[in-house]
Amino acid sequence: MTASAAYGAVYWYVMLKRLEIAGFKSFARKTVLDFSSATTAIVGPNGSGKSNVAEAFRFALGEQSMKSMRGKRSEDLIFAGSHSTPRSNRAAVAIVFDNAKRQFKVDFDEVAIERAVFRDGTSEYSINGSRVRLRDIEELLAGANIGDTGHHIISQGEADRILLASPKDRREILEDALGLKIYEFKKQEAEKKLTKTEENIAQVNALRRELAPHLRFLEKQVEKLERADELRRELTASAGTYFAIEDAYLAAEREAMRKHQASSAERLRAASAELADLEERATTDAEGTKRLELVRAAERELERATNARAALSREIGRVEGSLSAAKRRSAEVAREPYVKVPREDLAALRDEIARQGEQSSSDSLEALRSALRAVARVAQVFFDRFASPSDDVLADEEQAVYALENERGGLLGKDAELEKAVEEAKSALARAREALVAHDETGKELRQRVLALAQTKAHEEGEVARMAGRERELALLAEELERDKAETLAVGGAAAVSYAALPAPPAEERRVQEDRKRALTRLKIRLEEAGGAGEDIRTEFKEVSERETFLAGELEDLANSAAGLRELIKDLETELGKSFAEGLAKVNASFGEFFALMFGGGGARLALEEASDDEDEEEEDDSAPKENARPGIEISVHLPKKRVQSLVQLSGGERALTSIALIFAMSQVNPPPFLILDETDAALDEANSRRYGDMIENLARKSQLIVITHNRETMSRAGILYGVTMGGDGVSKLLSVKFEEAVAVAK
Repeated sequence: MTASAAYGAVYWYVMLKRLEIAGFKSFARKTVLDFSSATTAIVGPNGSGKSNVAEAFRFALGEQSMKSMRGKRSEDLIFAGSHSTPRSNRAAVAIVFDNAKRQFKVDFDEVAIERAVFRDGTSEYSINGSRVRLRDIEELLAGANIGDTGHHIISQGEADRILLASPKDRREILEDALGLKIYEFKKQEAEKKLTKTEENIAQVNALRRELAPHLRFLEKQVEKLERADELRRELTASAGTYFAIEDAYLAAEREAMRKHQASSAERLRAASAELADLEERATTDAEGTKRLELVRAAERELERATNARAALSREIGRVEGSLSAAKRRSAEVAREPYVKVPREDLAALRDEIARQGEQSSSDSLEALRSALRAVARVAQVFFDRFASPSDDVLADEEQAVYALENERGGLLGKDAELEKAVEEAKSALARAREALVAHDETGKELRQRVLALAQTKAHEEGEVARMAGRERELALLAEELERDKAETLAVGGAAAVSYAALPAPPAEERRVQEDRKRALTRLKIRLEEAGGAGEDIRTEFKEVSERETFLAGELEDLANSAAGLRELIKDLETELGKSFAEGLAKVNASFGEFFALMFGGGGARLALEEASDDEDEEEEDDSAPKENARPGIEISVHLPKKRVQSLVQLSGGERALTSIALIFAMSQVNPPPFLILDETDAALDEANSRRYGDMIENLARKSQLIVITHNRETMSRAGILYGVTMGGDGVSKLLSVKFEEAVAVAK
């Protein structure tokens, strides 16, 4: 069939409008693909980025497997940059659908589903610009027969994926292709609700079990409340008397305290004012001020001299410490291991021996002189040998001791001078104070008046403080009274704190009121032991009874809801099974036709997997998951001139033809809005390519087709042809041709 015939067969409804790609893989710049034709072909050399278009569809529809998009991590989906084009920070793909017929359950004429991924690995999903969850997109797509198994997108090298899949996965793909995913979603939601309902039933039963003993206890307590009524009436009478008298007592005490406090405050203000006036007069006395300044100056001079002497004493202490250390070091040097006696003693011994030798008579004592001179020589040799090694060190230490002794002597002299200055400062201070006292004698009468006023002020301040203490005491009594009222209200009810006020307290001793309080306390304790005020117990009993009734009704509602959910799940399973059986029959019919067309004969069909003995045992086990009871899908094929026992015996081309026949059969029974075929015709020869093109042309009447191909026959069946190229910058670019416009131009 020619290209003109292909685009001459008008597609009844275009649902997929366009694809917008920005920063995704090799599409660095924003690229828009318009799908206004029933069949759109994407061609180009290997490595130009054709398959990235199919993967862009997968990406936007929520694919989570990086392997399906030929990547290891989400960052691999973002354009990595080249020598002339900087890398992108995000990859975004948007698919725009025409929703005029409301295939999508949203009230918009156009639905744009967009997904963006960033270099930190985060993804964003949106529908018509509004942020949504991946779950929302999956449910929206399931309603339009676009499932998450990817049966409508056959990527490069995945043509035989359905053949190589497990029977269970093959069943999921078939259910997805038949549009049964919406039933699965509804069933899963119903199962979640049923699980939650069963949990709620268990919780309600647990609550009822917890309430049962408490309800029995409250019933017994309510019976005891009748016996406490008489005790409550007695409490009400006693409390009214006590509270009325206590209120009157506190009011009277507050009034007396306020009057006394006002009079004391007035006397205090008068005494303070007069005292301030006298103090001001005393401070304006110039002579007194002058003498006072002399006293202050003498005190400062004495303080200065005292501080200077204290500092000097610390310095003397430091020097004496250093001197003591120097003397200790000098003694240690003098006692070195080779010098057992001090140097002075050895020198004295030498001199004495020499002196005695000179004084001796030369006639009678010549021998003695010779001996003494010999001894002197020995002593000199001894001194030179053992004392000389320490001469320099000993001289340094002695010099240090001498310097420190001189320094100490100088400091002691300064200390004597400062001691004299301190004594003189003390004498000057004494004289200044005597002059000040002599001047103060003249104001003796003034001082006596000041003293009297000070005493008056102190007395009145004490009264004011006493009144403040009494005020705090009354406040504490008032707080205690309020606590008593609150306790009585909690125990005896509102009637116990309702009483008539008294104009004045009765003329009685305070201990009588204290006796009333103790009696009231005993009554409250007895009433609490008897069941308190009773209203709380009755109220709680009523609330618990109502809660028990409510829980019983709630349990019945939950049971009805669980039964309804089980019935719904059963109906959904029935409907799912019925629809699956009908769909399987239709797919088998189309599968056989397409298979015979592709192979020139033979047959193929889908069959439910036969359960093994182990699986039968699992089905009999109630604890086994229900999902395991659903049989998978097996594929049996019969080639016209070849006996094949299993799918693995098929050649690569035969597997491709079988997969194409099955994919087209599923799409024929329940056409998806669009079908993407990425080089599924790569293994076909010329004859099969023509058959493939005929099937594409037939399928394009029910679904939009996007085919990625190198096959000229397939290209000829397309209405729009997109060419994908890639330059030296590593960026994919598009060239488009509409055959309808090209034919018009050619004519």
